[in-house]
Amino acid sequence: MADMRATAARRVRSHCHGGDGVVVDTISGLPDVILQHILTFMPTKYAIRTSLLSKRWRNVWCDTPSLSFNSSTLNNAWINQTLTGYTASKMIHFHLKSDKNHDVPHIDKWLELVMSRDVENMVLSFWLDEYSFPDFFYVNFSLKQLTLKEFEMFPKCSVSWTSLKNLSLVRCSVSNESMSKILSGCPILESLTLNRCNELSYLDLSKPRRLRTLVVERSSWNTGPKYIVAPHVHYLYLRYSWFPCTLVNVSSLTEANVNFCVSTNTKEKETSNASFLQANVMNMLEKLKHVEKLTLGRSLLQVLSFAELRGVPFPMFKVKALTLKTRIFQYVILGLKRVLKNSHDLKKLTLHKSNCNTKLAKHLDNSLALQGFSLAQLRQRPKNAVHWDVESKHLAMFVELVLKNTKTLDKMFLVLDDRYRTFKKMIRTLSHNNKVSIAFLDATSAFSDATSGE
Repeated sequence: MADMRATAARRVRSHCHGGDGVVVDTISGLPDVILQHILTFMPTKYAIRTSLLSKRWRNVWCDTPSLSFNSSTLNNAWINQTLTGYTASKMIHFHLKSDKNHDVPHIDKWLELVMSRDVENMVLSFWLDEYSFPDFFYVNFSLKQLTLKEFEMFPKCSVSWTSLKNLSLVRCSVSNESMSKILSGCPILESLTLNRCNELSYLDLSKPRRLRTLVVERSSWNTGPKYIVAPHVHYLYLRYSWFPCTLVNVSSLTEANVNFCVSTNTKEKETSNASFLQANVMNMLEKLKHVEKLTLGRSLLQVLSFAELRGVPFPMFKVKALTLKTRIFQYVILGLKRVLKNSHDLKKLTLHKSNCNTKLAKHLDNSLALQGFSLAQLRQRPKNAVHWDVESKHLAMFVELVLKNTKTLDKMFLVLDDRYRTFKKMIRTLSHNNKVSIAFLDATSAFSDATSGE
C-alpha cells in the first residue's frame, strides 16, 4: 500500500519542478474546493482512489459536491460505506444506475441521504423489477434538474418540486393523471423531455407557464402522447411514429424540429395507408406555419412530396430559417419545392446530409400506383444517379432548385462530408443569384461553431 501511494504521488507531481531542481507538488497545493471540483468529473470510485496519493488527499473526496454510482460494477455494501464517509453538506450532482434487485432495500436510504444534502441535479437509471419511489421523493425544494430512466411514475401523494426547472423522463410509465400531478408540483419548470413514455396519451402543459422547451421522442411503435397542448412552449423537438400526434395548441412556438420514425419491422397494413399519414403531416404543418425557425426531417419531406403530387394545398409559412435533414433524392424534391415557394420570408437555408430509409418510399410508390399516378413524376433523378445517394452534380441541381424558388434568401449552409469535395469547385459555375451567400460546413464539426457569430 505504501508503494502504491508513493508511486501515485510521484505521478501527480512529476511534471512540475522548482527552480533548484526539487520536485514541487503544485496540484496538492491547490485549495480543496478546486481539487473537489476536479474530482466531480470522474466516477466516485476513481475519486476515492485519490486518497491513496498522500495524506493531503486522504479526505478530499469526502466533500466533493458530486457522487456517481453504477451498481453493476459496485456492490451495495461499498455504496453504503461510501455514503457513510461522505461529509459534504451540499450536493450539486448525484447519479445512480442500478440493475440489481438486491439494491432495492437500500435505495430509499440512499435517496434520503442525498436529498438531505440539498442535491440540485439528479440522474437515476434503474432496471429493477420491483421498485417504486417513496412519498418523500416527491417533496423536494432543492432539485433543479431531474432525469429518470426506466421508472413507474405513479405518485400517491402531492408532488412538490418547487425549484425544478428541467425534467426528463426516459422510458418511464406515467399516466395522464400522474403527469398532471407532477406538472402541478413544478411551478417554475422550463424544460420537459419525454422519451418513449408510452402510457401517456394526453399531454396538457397549460399550467407550467414558464415552460419554454418541449422534447418528445417516440420510437416507431410508440403511441404516446397522442395530443399535445403546449400554449407557452417556444421550442418543440418532436419525433413521432406512424401513430398520429396532434398539436392542439402551440401558439407561442418560435422554433420547431419535427420528423417521424420509420420502422423496418412495421407491418404492411400499418403503413400502407399513405393518405392517412399525409393528413396527419399536413395537420401538423398547419400548426407550425407561424414558426420562424423550422427543421424538417427526411421522412416528413417524403410525405410532403406525396401530398404535393396529389394536389393537396400547403399552408403559407412564416419561416425565416429552414433546416433540412435529408439526402437530396427523388422522393423529397416535390415537397421541398412547394415548401420553398410557400416561404416568402425565408432568409437562411441549411442542408444536413442524412441517410434515408427506403421502406417509406416503397409504400408511397404503392399508394400512388393504386391511385393511378405516374411514378415518374415522383422519381425525379438522373438515370446515372446512385440509388438512395446523391452525387455532386445532383447537389448542384438542388442548389439551383432552391435559388429558383426563393426570392428573399440571404444565406445557404451545406453541411457535407468529404465525398462532396468536388461540389465546392462546381459552385463557381452555378448560375445563382449573387446576393445569396453559400457556405460549406464539415459534417463532422459542430454546426453551432459556424453559426455562433450570427
